[in-house]
Amino acid sequence: MKRNIYLKKKSLDEAKEVVSKMAGLIRLGKEPVPVVQAVGRVTAEPLFAKTSSPPFHCAAMDGIAVRAESTYGATEDAPKTLLVGKGVSFVNTGHPIPPGMNAVIMIEDVHQIDPERVEIREAAHPWQHVRSVGEDIVATEMVFPENHKLTSYDIGALLASGHREISVKKKPRVLILPTGSELIEPEEILLSEHSPAIVESNSYVLRSLVLEDGGEPIRHSIVKDDFSKIREALLKSYRESDLVLIIAGSSAGSEDYTRSIIEEDGEVHAHGISMMPGKPTLLGSYKDRPIIGIPGYPVSAIMAYEELVRPLLYRALHLTRPGRHKIHVLPIRKIPSKLGTEEFLRVNVGRVGNKCFASPLPRGSGIITSLTKADGILRIPSLSEGLDENEETEVELLKPVEEILNTVLMVGSHDLTLDLLANLMRKEYPPIFLSSHSVGSLGGILALKSGICHLAGLHLIDPDTGEYNFPYIKNYLEGMEVRVIHLVHREQGLIIRRKNPKGLKGLGDLLREDILFINRQKGSGTRILLDRELRDLSIDPVQIHGYEQEEFTHMAVASTVASGMADAGLGILSAARAMNLDFIPVAKERYDLVVPSFYFGEEKIQRLIATIRSEEFKEEVLRLGGYDVSRTGEELNF
Repeated sequence: MKRNIYLKKKSLDEAKEVVSKMAGLIRLGKEPVPVVQAVGRVTAEPLFAKTSSPPFHCAAMDGIAVRAESTYGATEDAPKTLLVGKGVSFVNTGHPIPPGMNAVIMIEDVHQIDPERVEIREAAHPWQHVRSVGEDIVATEMVFPENHKLTSYDIGALLASGHREISVKKKPRVLILPTGSELIEPEEILLSEHSPAIVESNSYVLRSLVLEDGGEPIRHSIVKDDFSKIREALLKSYRESDLVLIIAGSSAGSEDYTRSIIEEDGEVHAHGISMMPGKPTLLGSYKDRPIIGIPGYPVSAIMAYEELVRPLLYRALHLTRPGRHKIHVLPIRKIPSKLGTEEFLRVNVGRVGNKCFASPLPRGSGIITSLTKADGILRIPSLSEGLDENEETEVELLKPVEEILNTVLMVGSHDLTLDLLANLMRKEYPPIFLSSHSVGSLGGILALKSGICHLAGLHLIDPDTGEYNFPYIKNYLEGMEVRVIHLVHREQGLIIRRKNPKGLKGLGDLLREDILFINRQKGSGTRILLDRELRDLSIDPVQIHGYEQEEFTHMAVASTVASGMADAGLGILSAARAMNLDFIPVAKERYDLVVPSFYFGEEKIQRLIATIRSEEFKEEVLRLGGYDVSRTGEELNF
């Protein structure tokens, strides 16, 4: 089958220049809207005040309106008596000042002798506590220029200046056309239980982004991977839009038709962008409309939108694209990157001591949770081969700085109870967050030693003594004063398929030719436990099929078994239950949290410990199954 190739590949900077020129194809008209519905809209012409604000001299305080000259001479020792109705009028804030009067005395400075007389003990000066005509806005002055995006505050200014309806730019209409024979609509999920299908979500993400950026999204239903069907859908719908986004079909596959369709009635300006994720992006013009081919993988689609579609919409509206807050960070490990491609790496960020550290999230273009869980985006320039550990760089934050500063950064072994802990902390202590990174127990203890986290999660068994955690703490953290909080005892065992179709009974069966094993990564407590158990059984790991295949979490092991890609893997009972799998117990182990003493007294650490000790946390842990919480939250001495 014929495959496409990237004939017009461009750098990201070159692609942005193309987008800048494409914006000239978008010509937005005008439309009237009521001022009260105009927030977020862009003015289509300069707006001048129709009336002054305030429209008359008015009282700025509750009190009495007077002519200032009539109060001169009044003091504490020589108060003045004034007659109500004869040069004195009671007024409330905002009320017009009666003719001939030019000052207001606050009511608390007025002593009312009787209904007809008041006494004052201090003279007023002209225009005291009076808002003069046009103090805020003078009739005929410009309130807002053309191409101004209206805020909530601006609505008040427009109403105060006499506007009830204004002329704004029409919203850019964006046609979103998802393609793919493997896709189904969200409402068809129940119908697809017995057949493989992927729920189409990219168009709904793009739809929300277009709304956020002031556009009007028009979503087309899914079009199957068929040249004539995609072409027909485009021909029928493109006229109702100012910009067209075709999702998928812009890559180099045999069923990627976007480029060919555009070339029939338009021009391809760029096919392939040197960015990762987002390489398959296509830029072109179709008849008299700008058209962008959006990659099919979720993260690629979002990156293509943010780097190319969003600037196009803002340029069409004559607005400046808002920037994100940036902070300097240190990567917690070396990050290699492909030379010649600008990479957008999703990272978690936390401050430990007086430094901020960035921990990379999975790079896969199809892993949308790498964005939902990310604190920021770390850009690796195209001329760089990556970043060294502790090489200072910049991160664009996706979350408020305050959230980053209030994050507890945990590194170490994976456990399902950590998600429960993070959720309860958000529930009980909203300003404080837990960010945990699964790198294995040894990775956690080395992270503590390097000073790049607040605490580590360990379940390391000493192969010689059978003692948990303390031998490793003494060996690796010698000279560092730490506190140890017990989290849980948990059950480790073989995670196997439902109803045990291979008839596995224990670790000895891993030697069978028909058994494929999935392992945990080197340095994880589970891997160390497995190696110890195999040693005690005199089993050579080399003889186990799949021993060299690694995953980084218990859930990843369970998922691999559930998918049929492996027959067994060592993991915790709660992970097996979560995936509806069977379980063969092997050992019980102790999982502890290790905190350097100099962080122990910090408020966020104390609240984390309080959450661990709460009955609500223990009850939720027990519902997972496979855990003992009898000593949860206890500080252990060693």
